Amino acid sequence: MAPTFVVVPQWQGSVSPRAMRLSDGAEAIRGDLPSSATREVPVPVEAGDSQGTGIDRFSTLVTVRERLAATLRGSTDAVLTIGGDNGISLAAVEHAAREHPGHLALVWLDAHPALHTPESSPSGGFAGMVLRAITGEGAEGLTLGAADRIPLERVVIGGARDIDPAEADLIQELRIVSLPIEDLDTPDALVAAVLATGATAFYLHLDLNVLDPSVLGGLADLYPFGLSVEALNAAITALRANFELAGATIAGFSPSSPEAASDDLPSILRIIGALTR
Repeated sequence: MAPTFVVVPQWQGSVSPRAMRLSDGAEAIRGDLPSSATREVPVPVEAGDSQGTGIDRFSTLVTVRERLAATLRGSTDAVLTIGGDNGISLAAVEHAAREHPGHLALVWLDAHPALHTPESSPSGGFAGMVLRAITGEGAEGLTLGAADRIPLERVVIGGARDIDPAEADLIQELRIVSLPIEDLDTPDALVAAVLATGATAFYLHLDLNVLDPSVLGGLADLYPFGLSVEALNAAITALRANFELAGATIAGFSPSSPEAASDDLPSILRIIGALTR
């Protein structure tokens, strides 16, 4: 993957008490990226309002989606999109799907499956709806259309361990592939699951909360028993050896201070290295 980066310091999709620190996390990562290969999408200062959609801060999220889509337009190489919250994956996956029509799998590594709709969400936060929106269900303006959506049969969830009952029911009912943490200790199950989709390329959505808090402390949400950086990078390497990387998102970095960010950045840069070298 050519080292092309787009930084999107969006926080409005998150309902975490540390949500506003997500913009600080995006900026901290940006500081270690090559400036000549990096662009930033401006995020409005205001929170935004729901406009009756059931999605908190909907108006600002739509604005950022449009700005990110415009920034990605014309890019034919894979792009590494840096958040911010995981809502940025909506426009990023849309772009990759247009570059790889009908041949793209989505690997969703996240402590949350993000399979809510505005009707089922207990929080109203778009971070809990992003994957469902990518598959074509949600509020107009924050949902992919028929030509660009990723069907659930080409979605592989990995490492989700904070799953609401409505999401668990959907996973069971529709037989969505969801690999637990222990299946990710080696890359074999993940590679096999992507192979089973029939895809030739994959988009990697990585919320850093899939990692164990003992290896990365600057997370908007802390969930124990996550992945190690070594296991994650082994999975990335194996996926890239078997499929074309169409793009990737890194989201969820929410450091408590610049000093705390410095402690975590070496691990994040190792992950970026696995994606770009």
